[in-house]
Amino acid sequence: MARAFLLSMVVLLSYYLPLCKADDLKPNIILILADDLGPGDLGFSGGIIAKTPNLDLMAKNGLRFNHYYSAATICSPSRTGLITGCFPARWQITSYLQTKKGNRDCEQADFLDPIAPSLPRILQQGGYRCAHFGKWHLGGGRDVTNAPKFASFGYDENAGTWESPEPHPDITATNWIWSPEDKVKRWNRSAFFVNKSLDFLKRNNRPCFINLWLDDPHTPWIPSAEIKKGETQANLKAVLEENDRQIGRLFSGLRDLKIEDKTLVIFLSDNGPLPTFNQSRTLGMRGSKLSLYEGGIRLPCVVHWPKKIPAGRIDSTTLISAVDFLPSLLSLAGVKLPSNFKFDGLDLSKAMLGNPMPKRSQPLFWEYGRNNQAFSYPTQKDRSPNLAIRDGDWKFLINADGTNSELYNLVNDPNETTNLASKETLIASKLSAQVLQWRKSFPQLKDKPN
Repeated sequence: MARAFLLSMVVLLSYYLPLCKADDLKPNIILILADDLGPGDLGFSGGIIAKTPNLDLMAKNGLRFNHYYSAATICSPSRTGLITGCFPARWQITSYLQTKKGNRDCEQADFLDPIAPSLPRILQQGGYRCAHFGKWHLGGGRDVTNAPKFASFGYDENAGTWESPEPHPDITATNWIWSPEDKVKRWNRSAFFVNKSLDFLKRNNRPCFINLWLDDPHTPWIPSAEIKKGETQANLKAVLEENDRQIGRLFSGLRDLKIEDKTLVIFLSDNGPLPTFNQSRTLGMRGSKLSLYEGGIRLPCVVHWPKKIPAGRIDSTTLISAVDFLPSLLSLAGVKLPSNFKFDGLDLSKAMLGNPMPKRSQPLFWEYGRNNQAFSYPTQKDRSPNLAIRDGDWKFLINADGTNSELYNLVNDPNETTNLASKETLIASKLSAQVLQWRKSFPQLKDKPN
């Protein structure tokens, strides 16, 4: 009897110990996404808008990517690319999600289809507990009442803003993005979401994935009860510095929980800033939110994981996109990439661990602005053609009807001042064919994506 008992214990331990070891190797993952934030808003990238000592320290102790690109130049498609690993047009998201009529006018769906691949759902299936705290904007709000719940995408817990299927009552007292009646005031939202994140980590002894999607850098900037709302640089400065304080609180909480070394923290922005305050928020790059020039899509990106990611490293070689995060984070988490979806992103986990990728194996694509009636655009020189491709050093822009070709060498001309399309005709012709064919491959609104 004793031998049989010992044998059964050996069998059980041989099964469970590898699982425990595997879980120990899986990092917690916190994906911080700031809303409408530009590189000029941060100290570590050379900005002068605000003092950001906590984010500066994160960058000093982590890895910065100098060529990180969002999936879009406006929030909903940008977030679609991040969560699905696909270019957002594959899932019929082209602009910010709004009223049903507005969505039809933008030739887009009312919400992200729950059959789309979902980073949290895949991680959840791989043993993670997953939470979303902050802005969602992938369905729900206004007159869209049938958007899928957070659980459809793999979240175990959530606290969403008004533009979500399950707005949290403490921050949505009225039928709008914010109001003075909210229990948690606009200027305390970041603290609210950080508290939710730390509590979630404290209550779970399994690896956790958290979306910490902060919306305060988006207008209206309301840093305190005493300051009147408005798009002033002073208000933005105060909002950014409060966000920075809360990120400092997040790291302090990780240290208190003794899990900082077990936690991969990523800081990103969803799209470029607007207003730019004379391009100070884009560090001189042309464009802004609503534009496919660099100021609208090339954004801050920091990854931090003590003892795993080398400190103080700046990667100026790797071209990395929001669509790369799904395959890359699954690789770092030891979770298998599903084979039943077509992904546009690449596994750049090695680059995230400090090994730059000298050449991207496939180009990056963007679109914004399918018509002149339903889409907003920046003025004058910041309004771009509605398609773009980056391949190596070259970036090419063109309208979907084949007009207004623009070609830039971003190594020699990062601010996109000299159009080389008429000079480098072979390169322009090749990139034009690629991006126009990419645009033709999109499903129409009535179609279901494959």
